[in-house]
Amino acid sequence: MASGKIINKKSLTFLEKYLNNPSPTGYEWEGQKIWMDYVKPYVDTFITDTYGTAVAVINPDAKYRVVIEGHSDEISWYVNYITDDGLLYVIRNGGSDHQIAPSKWVNIHTKNGVVKGIFGWPAIHTRDKAKEETPKIENIFIDIGAKDKAEVEKMGVHVGCVITYPDEFHILNKDKFVCRALDNRVGGFMIAEVARLLHENKKELPFGLYITNSVQEEIGLRGAEMITQTIKPNVAIVTDVCHDTTTPMIDKKKEGEILIGSGPVVSYAPAVQNKLRERILETAEAKKIPFQRLAASRYTGTDTDAFAYSNGGVASALISLPLRYMHTTVETVHQEDVENVIRLIYETLLTIKEGETFSYFD
Repeated sequence: MASGKIINKKSLTFLEKYLNNPSPTGYEWEGQKIWMDYVKPYVDTFITDTYGTAVAVINPDAKYRVVIEGHSDEISWYVNYITDDGLLYVIRNGGSDHQIAPSKWVNIHTKNGVVKGIFGWPAIHTRDKAKEETPKIENIFIDIGAKDKAEVEKMGVHVGCVITYPDEFHILNKDKFVCRALDNRVGGFMIAEVARLLHENKKELPFGLYITNSVQEEIGLRGAEMITQTIKPNVAIVTDVCHDTTTPMIDKKKEGEILIGSGPVVSYAPAVQNKLRERILETAEAKKIPFQRLAASRYTGTDTDAFAYSNGGVASALISLPLRYMHTTVETVHQEDVENVIRLIYETLLTIKEGETFSYFD
């Protein structure tokens, strides 16, 4: 495949619509419908499961099965406690960042639609400079303009309502994509683009391809854990985001050195099958796709771990997209990296032969 631009106007429109739609963990299905609608022309059939994972399948009758995967859910909050004064305290649904909350608008999702709210914070004039409190889960609160608890309940807000940020997609300096939930709806976007390219380039695969958009990654890789038992794949190539470590206050000795714009990131970890990883690296070198390397310690912390340790062991690898400001509302990635992750997954798939075991003992 030529190294021209991959993302076209139609795919960019899809990315924006898909990102802007809220898909908090446990409530992913509306986003999954958007994703399935986009990928439908490029695949043969779909599998969905009880909790909302969506899988687009090419060659469903093939015995040898390859997964490419991203996750669809975004971090969010739950209403946890309503005060007599009509203020809301929250708990996390995934790794939501308490430090960015004050002065943010929120959408509270109720049966009657969205109720707007704001994370309030005491004015600078009223705070004691000698012992200023920092935002933490115990002291951040949401104001929905209600005078008391009864009015909150009348507005349809109750304990258990899920809360998302309304921040939407923007392009920064022509080639940086900025949005909440790039982690990891951009992964779902990238695997959808792989499906599109295979279709447009009329590539016949010698195996079944399971383009998997999992739910519930942010609370412990749960969607992948479920769907891998259904698919029973032979190979899994997972894509998620990883940290750009070049911005202030990040220790490269601890986090490694990764930079947006320098290419996809290939991980080294016990869950990453070495022969499959080497195939990815050889493909990158052969196709002149830039890449970076990242070492994980015990776990990748991504759905790779769920696939790898399922079904008696599945050859799995991780291709990550470098991202700045993870779990904030201004997550930032480079368009060239997005296109190169798509390219690297696509080109690697074209090297996989039916029946390959990736065994160290063959």
